[in-house]
Amino acid sequence: MTNHDHSNGHAHDHTAGANARQLTIALALTGTFLIVEVIGGLVFNSLALLSDAAHMFTDAAALAIALLAIKIGQRPADEKRTFGYRRFEILAAAFNAVLLFVVAGYVLYEGIKRILDPEPVGSIGMLIVAAAGLVINLISMRILSSGKDRSLNVKGAYLEVWADMLGSLGVLVAAVVITVTDWRWVDPIVAIAIGLWVLPRTWILLRDTTHILLEGAPRGVALSDVRVAILATPGVASLHDLHVWVSGADQASCTVHVVLAEGADADAVRQAVGDMLEERFDLHHTTVQTELEPCGDAGGLHV
Repeated sequence: MTNHDHSNGHAHDHTAGANARQLTIALALTGTFLIVEVIGGLVFNSLALLSDAAHMFTDAAALAIALLAIKIGQRPADEKRTFGYRRFEILAAAFNAVLLFVVAGYVLYEGIKRILDPEPVGSIGMLIVAAAGLVINLISMRILSSGKDRSLNVKGAYLEVWADMLGSLGVLVAAVVITVTDWRWVDPIVAIAIGLWVLPRTWILLRDTTHILLEGAPRGVALSDVRVAILATPGVASLHDLHVWVSGADQASCTVHVVLAEGADADAVRQAVGDMLEERFDLHHTTVQTELEPCGDAGGLHV
């Protein structure tokens, strides 16, 4: 028996078009300014601008991944991809995380060098670029704000842009300080601060994507609790071959072989187990196989 929850999917379909438009506009703004910020960082010799550009790259990647999730999520499974194409989102996020580790490492290395030997910085140009970045972030936040309460994808992208707005504000303050005081070491200090701000979020992203690629259980779901709950279901004598995993960012699945107690009705037990898994563990895609006697899998390496 397979249980599906279609209510969330239907709600998503009604708002997917609007969310995709919001994300596309925000991605265009962020992606364009990302290029401007990289050029500005090189021209004005500002490591803080380059570090903020790395942070803005995380925003662009988050927006692209969120947009990808909507587009690919609308594609049905086929004969070759029986689970659909949701894992492209995870692969893109993992690549993004690895690339960000490399960029953050470079920023930290270069920042330490510049603290020891400060280089001249075009603070006025740095100030103009940072101010423009702040405006772009505020516009993107305004565009995404209307959809953040209806879509987790849009909410995640909104929070990414919000975090980058703080980075742009930090660069803006650094540019003002350098202009007034000529303290060149402020530029690498801000760059390092932004790099350290990005690293924990990058690690969480890499950890979560690796967990999904290894088909780990959903966060907050203990397999032992699932096992105990199934065994407590009336009509269940024992179970084996229990698997709970995540195939996409929010697509959790569960399969289990259940041995029926004497006299138990197979259909009733399957329905009861499926309903319980949905209500208690938020597992909406479940497959429950009932057996009168344990099958050959029961003696293998299964839980």
